[in-house]
Amino acid sequence: MKPFKTLAMCAGMSLAATAQIAQAEPVTYQIDTQGMHAAVNFKIQHLGYSWLTGRFDDFEGTYVYDKDELSNSRVEVTIDTASVNSNHAERDKHLRSDDFLSVADHPKAVFKSTSISGTDNAMTIEGDLTLNGVTRTIVIDAQKVGEGKDPWGGYRSGFEGTTTLKLADFDITKDLGPASTEVQLMLHVEGIKQ
Repeated sequence: MKPFKTLAMCAGMSLAATAQIAQAEPVTYQIDTQGMHAAVNFKIQHLGYSWLTGRFDDFEGTYVYDKDELSNSRVEVTIDTASVNSNHAERDKHLRSDDFLSVADHPKAVFKSTSISGTDNAMTIEGDLTLNGVTRTIVIDAQKVGEGKDPWGGYRSGFEGTTTLKLADFDITKDLGPASTEVQLMLHVEGIKQ
């Protein structure tokens, strides 16, 4: 009987090892801001008649992506708030002032995820956003765009997401009219596997 017990134990250990190999490990990606393959864009209504759009030119971050278990994934991004760019120099100067982003006192905005759930096609990213010296929990609706090898021997993955922020939640109380109390963020992220 002992040989059969030994054989059974070896078979069980082999199956367990195979299962561990089959399950992918979480992968860390550096967001590709150098190649301009990522963007933090925003839009806000102007008088209720049209949209004012812009972006933050300077930011950096990483994310961990576990395709088998999204709950093991996480993301962290830091934005240079002085890099706000609405394609209008005087307006950008005003956006950097204490009426809006207060960049002299709060030069960085930081997002750190606390949970990621759902599926690749319908992902919910919850986390803490610190902006203008205020930290609030926000929810980003996201989805994976794709992943694979790049022409330079690396491996990349890409995601997009959206969220809406109430300006007053971050102590931005400048009266822009009733149609302009919220700003929409559109996030496009491409990461390089580390």
